[in-house]
Order: sequence, then C-alpha cells, then structure tokens
Amino acid sequence: MIDYTPLWETMERQGITQYRILQDKIIDNKTLDGLKKGNNITLLTLERLCKYLHCTPNDVVRFTDD
Repeated sequence: MIDYTPLWETMERQGITQYRILQDKIIDNKTLDGLKKGNNITLLTLERLCKYLHCTPNDVVRFTDD
C-alpha cells in the first residue's frame, strides 16, 4: 500500500501548504486529490515534488504492508 504521510510531514516541516503547491503549479488539483486518497502518482509527479521540496522520494512516499 502507498502512504504519502512523509509528503505531508515534509511540507509541514518546510512550511509549504497544499495551496502553495497548487499556486506554484507543481501539481494540479486532481493530482493533489489523488495524493490525499492514496492513489498512484507518476514518476514525473514524484520528481516534480522532490525538486520543489528539495528532498528524496523517501520524503514523499513510503510503502506499507497493509
């Protein structure tokens, strides 16, 4: 199972809101909604988030055994 908790934690540490990510056009609203629901994202989306947040994929997503 995919868990995006690391993303929300990374954003909080950096003081970056979901609104700001949408405003800066890093991802669109549909993708953000998918992240909230734990849906799959593309590697391009993962790369964009990592570049924007200056982090690694481990700071965005983790896999669980659920």
